[in-house]
Amino acid sequence: MEKVPKADEVRGKEGEVLMSDLKSIIQTKFTNEPFSGNGALQAFSQKGIELFNEQGIPTSKHEEWKYTRIGSVLNKEFSYAGGATAVTAKDVDAFRLPGNENANELVFVNGIYHAELSTIRSSADELVLMPLSEAVTTAYKPVIDKHLGHSANYHTDGINALNNAFAYQGLFIAVKKNMAVQHPLYCYYINDARTVNVLSQPRTLIHVGVNAEVFLVEEEVTLGASDSFINRVSEIVVEENANVHIYKIQNEDSHSSCVKTTHVRQVGVSRVNSVTITLNGGMIRNNLNVILEAPGCESNMYGLYCVKGNTHIDNHTIVDNVMPNSLSNELYKGIIDENATGVFNGKIFVRKDAQKTNAYQSNKNVLLSDAATVNTKPQLEIFADDVKCSHGCTVGRLDEEALFYLKARGIGDKEAKALLLHAFAGEILDKIELPSIRQYADAIISERLGFEL
Repeated sequence: MEKVPKADEVRGKEGEVLMSDLKSIIQTKFTNEPFSGNGALQAFSQKGIELFNEQGIPTSKHEEWKYTRIGSVLNKEFSYAGGATAVTAKDVDAFRLPGNENANELVFVNGIYHAELSTIRSSADELVLMPLSEAVTTAYKPVIDKHLGHSANYHTDGINALNNAFAYQGLFIAVKKNMAVQHPLYCYYINDARTVNVLSQPRTLIHVGVNAEVFLVEEEVTLGASDSFINRVSEIVVEENANVHIYKIQNEDSHSSCVKTTHVRQVGVSRVNSVTITLNGGMIRNNLNVILEAPGCESNMYGLYCVKGNTHIDNHTIVDNVMPNSLSNELYKGIIDENATGVFNGKIFVRKDAQKTNAYQSNKNVLLSDAATVNTKPQLEIFADDVKCSHGCTVGRLDEEALFYLKARGIGDKEAKALLLHAFAGEILDKIELPSIRQYADAIISERLGFEL
């Protein structure tokens, strides 16, 4: 494993981190694993290095990172393992998701896709998987040239640039046109922190073809008691009449921190549903961007964060309506207990040509302790005049009248609170269309709330 210096060894002030040793690490990879014919991909990664060295790690002075101090998370020594792994199939068995026997299971270890640990049940007529370094030499090159790195148009910070620096080791996934993939894609992102602090940089580019449909389920897992930091970027391109369902389950240990960017481009009339469930972790930052680039697109974005301890969860969303007659619904709910903190920042853009757009956004939060905090900031920027848009947020306690009503009918205080909280969460859980994943998410939420199914 190759060592990445502590933040304070590179720059003294919090967050002003360059980690210049990453440049030599990546250059070494290029030297040892040359990419024949992949000059553009190598140039893309090298540009990421340059931008990261220029921008560094964002601080609280950056408006988009005002409430999330990532510099303190990275202020320690991490190791970058690259493709090396000691993870076995037995390790993976310990955390397979329900329904795995009927799923494509994609296993990433320390940011790298490992085919020998993965199980692909779909045929090559439905699903294509290959390294980005290979895909750029195939008929998919125009897709990669056009879409790889588009997320940088919306995230101009050093964290996104850092992942770009490692894009050469990313994975390309194509769902072929006219194919409804019968086996959902379960993506396990494993950090092997059993001996050292681990830094990982997973990168995927997913192309969903015309008239195709796919279910994506994502889970992060850290092995071991050392710290881990995962900086993941997934860019998804959705073509005409395609349907994409994205489910994320985040239930990590307190020594595991992450920044996860999911960037969706609806380039044809299409439908996207996303559900993010967060229960535990150290510092968690979720960036979700949906760009509606064709007339008549639909996007639904749902989130539930039920956190306690010292977990910090930051959900940043962007809905960019570029063309007319599109619909977006966004609902995020938070249950925050003990010393946990929550952040919600949702932006909706309605461009000049996006007439007759319908865009709705809501963030609702329940605080269960005096030490719990949440910062919420819904935003609208509208440049068209024939639209229907709304946004709003609430922060409060459990409804005392509802609690009194339940207790007056013989339900104990603890059970009454659990019942109300489960009902609050249920609106989000119901949006998960895969029964096995919905039941799994419901079970872990119910356990957290002390609610018996």
